[in-house]
Amino acid sequence: MIKGGYVYIMTNKSKTVLYTGVTNDLCRRVFEHQTHINPDSFTSKYKCHNCVYFEEFTDITKAIAREKAIKQLSREKKNALINGVNPEWKELATPKGIVNNREPWAEQVKRVIEEITQEIKKQ
Repeated sequence: MIKGGYVYIMTNKSKTVLYTGVTNDLCRRVFEHQTHINPDSFTSKYKCHNCVYFEEFTDITKAIAREKAIKQLSREKKNALINGVNPEWKELATPKGIVNNREPWAEQVKRVIEEITQEIKKQ
């Protein structure tokens, strides 16, 4: 049986550093980053404690492929990715759980279409 996974982006307090990772347990992994379980790691060195983006996958191999794709993006495109679902860069996951339930992609698209339709009707 193939297990699922998450690809996620962590940032520091000033939002100047981004770290992209993959895990099968997002909240545990955030805890490990926040408690510096590996003091020599990138996230420990640059104090990347806030999970501001994640995607969930039913297949860990797809999460790994997505992580590789995100790592290839420019900083500008990573920022746009985060801004698309979390424009305020709020913390989305903590060791205690996912704290900010994001609107599913299909719902976002539906909402945007409705907003545009309403704007057209007003004109």
